[in-house]
Amino acid sequence: MSKQDSKDKLRVYEYAKSLNMSSKEIITILKRLDVPVNNHMSVMENDAVSKVEQFFKDIKSNAAAKREGGDRQTVASTSAVRNEAGTQRNQGGRAAGSDPTQKQQEKQVGMNNKLNNTTQTGSQRPQGGQDSRRSHSGSQQSRPQGQSNGSGNRPQGAGAGSNNRNQGSQGGRPQGSGQGGNRPQGSGQGGNRPQGSGQGGNRPQGSQQGGGQRQGGGRSPQPSDRNRGPQGNAGGDNNFTRSNDNRAGNRGPNRGGNNNGSKRFDDNRQGGGFNRNNRGGKNNRGRQQSQQPPREKIDNTPKKIIVRGNMTVGETAKLLHKDASEVIKKLILMGVMATINQELDIDTILLLAGEFGVEVEVKIVVEDDRFETVEENDEPADLKTRPPVVTIMGHVDHGKTTLLDAIRSTNVTGGEAGGITQHIGAYQVEINGKKITFLDTPGHEAFTAMRARGAQITDLTIIVVAADDGVMPQTVEAINHAKAAELPIIVAVNKIDKPDANPDKVKQELTEYGLVPEEWGGDTIFVNVSAKQRMGLEDLLEMILLVAEVNEYKANPDKRARGAVIEAELDKGRGPVARVLVQHGTLKVGDAFVAGNCFGRVRAMVNDKGRRLKEAGPSTPVEITGLTEVPLAGDPFMVFEDERKARSIADKRAITQRQSDLGSNVRVTLDDLFKHIKDGEIKDLNVIIKGDVQGSVEALKGSLSKIEVEGVRVKIIHSGAGAITESDIILAAASNAIVIGFNVRPDPQAGATAEQEKVDIRLHRVIYNVIEEIEQAMKGMLDPEYKEVVIGHAEVRNLFKISKVGTIAGCMVTSGKIARNAEVRLIRDGIVIHEGKIDTLKRFKDDAKEVAQGYECGITLESYNDVKEGDVIEAFIMETVERK
Repeated sequence: MSKQDSKDKLRVYEYAKSLNMSSKEIITILKRLDVPVNNHMSVMENDAVSKVEQFFKDIKSNAAAKREGGDRQTVASTSAVRNEAGTQRNQGGRAAGSDPTQKQQEKQVGMNNKLNNTTQTGSQRPQGGQDSRRSHSGSQQSRPQGQSNGSGNRPQGAGAGSNNRNQGSQGGRPQGSGQGGNRPQGSGQGGNRPQGSGQGGNRPQGSQQGGGQRQGGGRSPQPSDRNRGPQGNAGGDNNFTRSNDNRAGNRGPNRGGNNNGSKRFDDNRQGGGFNRNNRGGKNNRGRQQSQQPPREKIDNTPKKIIVRGNMTVGETAKLLHKDASEVIKKLILMGVMATINQELDIDTILLLAGEFGVEVEVKIVVEDDRFETVEENDEPADLKTRPPVVTIMGHVDHGKTTLLDAIRSTNVTGGEAGGITQHIGAYQVEINGKKITFLDTPGHEAFTAMRARGAQITDLTIIVVAADDGVMPQTVEAINHAKAAELPIIVAVNKIDKPDANPDKVKQELTEYGLVPEEWGGDTIFVNVSAKQRMGLEDLLEMILLVAEVNEYKANPDKRARGAVIEAELDKGRGPVARVLVQHGTLKVGDAFVAGNCFGRVRAMVNDKGRRLKEAGPSTPVEITGLTEVPLAGDPFMVFEDERKARSIADKRAITQRQSDLGSNVRVTLDDLFKHIKDGEIKDLNVIIKGDVQGSVEALKGSLSKIEVEGVRVKIIHSGAGAITESDIILAAASNAIVIGFNVRPDPQAGATAEQEKVDIRLHRVIYNVIEEIEQAMKGMLDPEYKEVVIGHAEVRNLFKISKVGTIAGCMVTSGKIARNAEVRLIRDGIVIHEGKIDTLKRFKDDAKEVAQGYECGITLESYNDVKEGDVIEAFIMETVERK
């Protein structure tokens, strides 16, 4: 028994060393066999060693079966090996390399033992591949080879496996005979054959412990190795000598085979023991395939590709199943010099694909944060009829809201300050079982942006024109908004009950703007109504339903909701509140949504009548709560899967908006350099605007920016919806601004702070007053500018001289009027003789404040008495000129 047999346990690295294999290879095999092992220091039990040996035996037997069906070359190699064994038995002490047949066999065996050859660094055995084969099966106690293979714990079992690996790579060795007594050397050439004294540890080949045994390894093989040297020489001196010629050094005996197979071994050296064998087989097959003629390239160019944006040349080539070089050549022919990493735009990709005969389908990927640009296509079967959205537009005070009142049978106007509409109102009315959604937009000039928003989200426009007033500036603007949005227009001629109403004049004026009545050969519907007397309302509603029926307004209610914010405000009790119009889908309580740069979850939903709703379908205006902040009026909104995604998209939109705002800063150019220098002389009026709803704040900002007063400009440092807070007052105090509250009041704390900081708060409910007051404030910041205004002339008819009073001129006022506080000029023959003030102005005996044209009066001039009959007294006043 060997030392290894006497051991109960063996570490992985020791066992690997005994087989001349790496620990990694043994660990890989153990893991394949489901033997638990951690690293090279793990202990292998006897049954683990047995499993490994059995594994190698199985591999060997499989390889033997494959060999039987091998090609002629394999058969020839097998015959050569067997002849070599017979020749060596017969020759005994003859030189191993003296016969050319032996060289052939030696070469073949060297190839078969390529795994052994490069790892046999310390062997002193003389007979090349033949001896190494015998030593694989040779006993460590000089036992015959056939018996050595039966050892349970001995590494020669693995040695047999190593032979199997060699055979697997070459397919030329008769492995079956190598394991038993049938093998020529298996019959035991004890005395004159080197394997008789060959210890397992000294076996130099077969992934055995070559290097380790050369260093001794603490085992007995070294002494027998040295003793075996002479036998090796006796068995084959010529082989030994030839090996030394090929390899300098004492390790020559085994190198005879090494030199023949070292290159192939190096090719296969990278893997583990068993994997090397497999690769060897693949390499053989690879060489056979390399001799075959190359296959023709199959043209696998796709018929159609999908492009989702700009791509690099490399990505385009991959999509077209072409080499990048081929694509670059094609681009050069097209006149485009490109590298593999250069980006191509969609147009270039289309041309390039056309050159290859490939159809291109372009799909532009739209980010979720730009959802307002996405148009969702619905199946016609999913679309259902929805109520039309009708916007009422027209000039201020022409009766838009009164008309809507009459339709709704409510008094909306009563709640508006000054009787004018300052918000967008959204209402839904049911007539004859059919619903109509009305949007009432302000008619005042300041609310242009609101009217534009109303036109964008509506289906139909009603232009209200007063029969007694005719077409006005905001009427024209409303017509332009409706035409720009390509909306059907119905003209409602209101106030026909007034005595001076002239509907035909309205029709005549509107023809100038392309609105020709049907009775005059046009296609515009005109309806005469009186909102106060409720005349013609049924005709108007019928026309609305008729236009809606013709245009077939439809939407899909069974998808996620999207629409637009009509109005938004900050409610003290409910927080941010938005009035939205659902345009597609159905909005439900609990839906997470994004509105502009804000997000939220629908906490509550109320319709225009104040009733709570659980869901709102297309064309339904509702008021929702649950937003994180106040969105801007006109912002798009859309429902998303959950609040997390809604938050993410809102954050992206806010970042994009911020970048856009920063990027829009005006840069100084040479053209406007002087203007910027001159700006140093301009005074700023800092203003903080707070309104009840966002739309009104926007309108007010727009109006203030239009005020043009040379030398002064309005600088809005903050604006927002909601009550005036203490932070607004602190900001105003720091920036020396005035605070304008539009339909809002300061909270008590803000009022106290404003009084303490002496901040001016102006509260208004009508937008006219705000604009007027700001204009005055701006003009008040400038030095006053005066203009002379002649108010009247008086001709001197008589003179009365009274002591202590002076000369009284009896005059007739010929034009205008003569006022007591006016200044006068005394003109004689067209020349100004005197300029001064009126001392007294009397009509008969009474003092008069002013005397109008055609009346007589008495005038005395202050500190001047040289008045003559026929003189003309010209009265004038100095008026402050309004800055424009």
